[in-house]
Amino acid sequence: MRRSGDLSQVMPATDFEAREASAAAAGAVGKRAYVQRMFSDIAPRYDLLNRVLSLGIDRYWRRVALARLGWERVAGGVYLDLCAGTLDVSAAFVARRGFSGQVIGADFAEPMLRAGRGKVEAGRVMPVVADALALPVGDATLSGAIVAFGIRNVADLDACLREVHRVLRPEARFVILEFSTPRLSLVRAAYHAYFHHVLPRIGGLVSGHRTAYTYLPESVRSFPETGALADRMTRAGFTDVQWRRLTFGIAAVHVGTKTVDGTR
Repeated sequence: MRRSGDLSQVMPATDFEAREASAAAAGAVGKRAYVQRMFSDIAPRYDLLNRVLSLGIDRYWRRVALARLGWERVAGGVYLDLCAGTLDVSAAFVARRGFSGQVIGADFAEPMLRAGRGKVEAGRVMPVVADALALPVGDATLSGAIVAFGIRNVADLDACLREVHRVLRPEARFVILEFSTPRLSLVRAAYHAYFHHVLPRIGGLVSGHRTAYTYLPESVRSFPETGALADRMTRAGFTDVQWRRLTFGIAAVHVGTKTVDGTR
């Protein structure tokens, strides 16, 4: 019998599963279905793995991202937590002193939203099962939007950026918090060793999903670097796009603003 705490007993993913994860990370056909199924499968252990695998620093990253949203300008507005997962960002948002508005927590993996429902106050956070490429929100409706570690999972990045631009009011900000690749060679080497060797084994053991934490480093590697992401935000219609690297470049925060007249 396999012992749950024995790393040596974790079975490697089959060749098919590994290829499926790699293809999904690269944005090939089938990415949407793979990602939706994967996050639905790992939802029960998702929060635990976030804390363990990031050593708790993901909470700091989310605080930094929320601070860049500038929600104080419209403290009573309606905001979007895109690819909301287990509603960590939504919960942190409504806990901000002075915030009196509401947050729509949108994710297409319903089990993730269900796993996070105990974190949030009914009426302040509205969990919605929705695809990031087709949000059930009217044009120029929201006072701001944020996505934390989710935008690299969408099937079409540029379409997602345009969709967020559509639902924002003029002068509203869009904040993206996502993994990045460190620039310092020593940090980058340690980062890759952890991401490609340690993380998949621990993630697979705890989550019970053999490819989810193989997909993670592959998806980060396939995602645009900071400057390229800023360019794509600009092409989607956002102005004054800026970014800041966090924790030696392991993560990065991008911020863009919708133009006053709403044009691109």
